[in-house]
Amino acid sequence: MAERISIFVDVQNIYYTTRQTFGRHFNYQAFWDEITQGREVVRAVAYAIDRGDAAQMNFQRILHQIGFEVRLKPFIQRRDGSAKGDWDVGITIDLLDAAPKSDLVVLLSGDGDFDLALERVKRDGAKTVVYGAAALTAQSLINAADEFVSISESLLLGRK
Repeated sequence: MAERISIFVDVQNIYYTTRQTFGRHFNYQAFWDEITQGREVVRAVAYAIDRGDAAQMNFQRILHQIGFEVRLKPFIQRRDGSAKGDWDVGITIDLLDAAPKSDLVVLLSGDGDFDLALERVKRDGAKTVVYGAAALTAQSLINAADEFVSISESLLLGRK
């Protein structure tokens, strides 16, 4: 029987960390191909902020075509100029819900806020893997995962 996998992608975190670390975009198709090979996908969700522009809508369509369920939250611009658009609670709930149905839970994020959720997922019997930009991934998240995979050339679009 194939290993059951659930995949959760913190799109904003990965966008900014790969841009800052490598000056390039993340290759979601290469990521999908790498982690799903020989496995049964239970759930795959990409969490993003919806600004409603054409380029972003095209990106969301590509994610959907790859195999991701795309969950969107509206981009909120506050009066003071700051912005809000955070999926931490939604990702955490989905991680916890997926654990009993999965052999492997993969999180694509560097956000240390997920460390406790991964600890809980492991207690529920699923193995956890975190993919992130090593220099910008919280040490607490790396420590909480069974395995940490540093984003490398093979998971980036274009050439530097």
